[in-house]
Amino acid sequence: MAKFNYRALSKDGRRMEGSVEAADRRAALAAVEKLGYTPLSVTESRSKKKTERKASPWKLKVGGGATKMKSGEVLLFTSELADLIEAGMTLGAALNCLANQGEADSAQSRIASDLRDRVVNGAQLSEAVRAHPDTFPPLYGNMLRAGEESGAMIEVLRRLGEHYERNEAMHSKIVSALTYPAVVLVFGVAVVVFCMVKIIPQFRKMFESMGSALPLPTKILMGTSDFLIHYGVLCAIALAVAVVAISRYIKSDAGRRKLDALKLKMPLVKGIIACGAFSSLAYTMKTLLSNGVTVLRALKISQETCGNAVIADALKRAGERVTDGSSISGPLAESQIFPKMMTDMLAVGEQSGDMAGALGHIGVRYEKQMDKNIKMFTNALEPLLIVFIGGIVGFVAVGILMAVLKATASLGAGG
Repeated sequence: MAKFNYRALSKDGRRMEGSVEAADRRAALAAVEKLGYTPLSVTESRSKKKTERKASPWKLKVGGGATKMKSGEVLLFTSELADLIEAGMTLGAALNCLANQGEADSAQSRIASDLRDRVVNGAQLSEAVRAHPDTFPPLYGNMLRAGEESGAMIEVLRRLGEHYERNEAMHSKIVSALTYPAVVLVFGVAVVVFCMVKIIPQFRKMFESMGSALPLPTKILMGTSDFLIHYGVLCAIALAVAVVAISRYIKSDAGRRKLDALKLKMPLVKGIIACGAFSSLAYTMKTLLSNGVTVLRALKISQETCGNAVIADALKRAGERVTDGSSISGPLAESQIFPKMMTDMLAVGEQSGDMAGALGHIGVRYEKQMDKNIKMFTNALEPLLIVFIGGIVGFVAVGILMAVLKATASLGAGG
């Protein structure tokens, strides 16, 4: 494949310049026309070949920019692509426009350029996105394929944008609910450790100079302070090793399944994690079924994109049962992972022939339930954290005050 530089006119009369890769000049002309432009000149680029001859064979390119778009970037990319196509641009021209936005080394520019080249060379967009599995999950490619077959590409892109926007909103709600207690806990523990290591030793010197026996809480406080001063570094190293070991175990199949099962059972947290997972699953399947994807394929894609190994296993078993002619709601109910309300609503959708509608109601119901659980979580956790941190700080204060009062009493008796 050779690289060709072109000058062309856009539909609104603007002069455009760029480059395409093609087998020969005729293919390059066709590629420029497929971008929606009227070619003025197309010439083969020679600069790249000259540069390659001068370059040292030992020189490697380091860095190269980002190669993966984040979820928010995919949302923006999808919405802009739908807007450009709806405005009358061809798919190739729309991708070329997105490729030229922002910095040349950005993830969107790189991925959009690759998608543009693949589309210009004859590939379907649903096939092109499969070259970037880290950015576009199976859900994305399958929905695009359904849109290509039905001729409703703009509608499919809009629904994909709604799907990513909904997932982003749920993710931000969960993160914001867990961030506050985590920050309070970290700062509280850091303050207590600072007091133990820096403040308490100063009181020790004063108490030892008084020569009086210390109360039990003060002895415990001094012993804890000594332990942290002498073995604090070892404790920090042991904690770091434990975190690394646990994180590696979680990345294994067995560890991930145990963690995902714990998320669905853990008090306070399960109401947020489980409802978020059920709502996201319902919306994903609704989006797929609404765009003509078969039930079996929708279950397979949902299994790959649900993000919870326990739910994925239940979906896999349900898919195996569906091949035998069984309904979805029955196998999902037997797994005892999904709540009865969800499987009952799904069964009603199967009986009425409106699975997509039932899944939409399920998604809305559990999204609202997740919002309620987030409020309950924050309302319950705030006093628990206050009691926990206040109890530790109060114990430190009582330990110091008891020693001070006893030393003052002994000095008064001696006087």
